[in-house]
Amino acid sequence: MTLQFEIKRFNELSTSELYEALQLRANVFVVEQNCVYPDIDGKDAKALHVLGKFDGKIVVYARLFNAGYYFDNPSIGRVVIDADYRDRKWGHELMRTAIQGIYDNFGNKTITISAQLYLKKFYESHGFVQDGEGYLEDDIPHIRMHKTI
Repeated sequence: MTLQFEIKRFNELSTSELYEALQLRANVFVVEQNCVYPDIDGKDAKALHVLGKFDGKIVVYARLFNAGYYFDNPSIGRVVIDADYRDRKWGHELMRTAIQGIYDNFGNKTITISAQLYLKKFYESHGFVQDGEGYLEDDIPHIRMHKTI
């Protein structure tokens, strides 16, 4: 069985999909990374949601925003992979799908992200380059990165 992707607007998510996505985000960003912060930030309604399902379960996820919401360019955020599936390198499939989702839905040639510093090489492998100095976001080192095609 392979990973199946869907990109949905907030109002297209089923209750189960929303619950699974929020649970995955909380498991990784709050529990695993030991970071108490408001993951449910009121911005999900404005995002496109990239759902990667394996055997019917959401195991990878990201959200996409149009230009002007976070940055001057469209952005990708909340990139997350279930810990039980990280050995499959599905984060790369997720990023390729998210990047294509930006181009298909927003038609822009530049994407800006706020990346956790330890994932710099991962994002560089998808064509992103660091833009400026590092900073703390929720006490986790981050860097701003962009990709232009």
